[in-house]
Amino acid sequence: MQGSMHPQDAHGQHGGPGFAPPNFAAWGLDGTTAQLGMQLGSSAVAAGQDYMQRNFGTILPSTYIKHHFNVSNSYVITKLRLVLFPWRQKSWARRSRISSGPSGGQGQNQAVQEWMAPREDVNCPDLYIPVMAIFTYVLLTALHAGINDGFNPGILGDSASRATAVVLLDFAFVKLGCYVLNITSSSQVVDLVAYGGYKFVGVILALVAGFLGASGALWWLVFVYAFLANAFFLLRSLRTLILPDASTAPPTHATSTVTHAQRRRRIVFLLLEAVLQVGYMGWLVRV
Repeated sequence: MQGSMHPQDAHGQHGGPGFAPPNFAAWGLDGTTAQLGMQLGSSAVAAGQDYMQRNFGTILPSTYIKHHFNVSNSYVITKLRLVLFPWRQKSWARRSRISSGPSGGQGQNQAVQEWMAPREDVNCPDLYIPVMAIFTYVLLTALHAGINDGFNPGILGDSASRATAVVLLDFAFVKLGCYVLNITSSSQVVDLVAYGGYKFVGVILALVAGFLGASGALWWLVFVYAFLANAFFLLRSLRTLILPDASTAPPTHATSTVTHAQRRRRIVFLLLEAVLQVGYMGWLVRV
């Protein structure tokens, strides 16, 4: 498997891209509600970074977390398109570069292999989209309750807890599978959390379809498509970790030989992880 890789230090803007504020009046929202929504959205990334740093700061240095928020407008658009329409993507391998780093008290630099930042590699997992998607999911569940005259402050906490539980369950399953199958890779904890967070993009698509009046067979068609797109995206993304291709690995990172029996078990594990997404997403859309 691949050796240790280090994310490059994130340069420039870490707070995510900036977008022009939408016209909330067109959706029938008053100024106070619109302002509250914009404040929540603008603070989502900062809150996500702070949460990750407080909970994973003792495990991972801040550079690892900042690295996953180093995105651009073009990256976000391209990544969302990849998550929702992954069928024609040809290359799923992450890109890396060789950079110079301190050699440890010798006053010299040595070559260090590092992953490119998300803004430079669409295949790099990021935390900006998952964090924003989870915040959007929580707000949509509150909006759904408000439309049906059933809103109360506890709904925000319940939906946030549900989202957190799904992410943790998915992460625990992948980590357990990697342990049982003796899979070691350079992927960090944050990478796996990011991959598990992309499912919320499909969940949001299904919820919005319901808000727009889709019901019955039409809504199920949207949900099934969102599930299939997310499952395919995960299959291809996690395949580079579970079944790395030696021909595409960096020259300085050799991959271990995988026997036929090991390969078969890992393929079954990947398929099971993909199938489980329908359960996770089905639970999330029950608002």
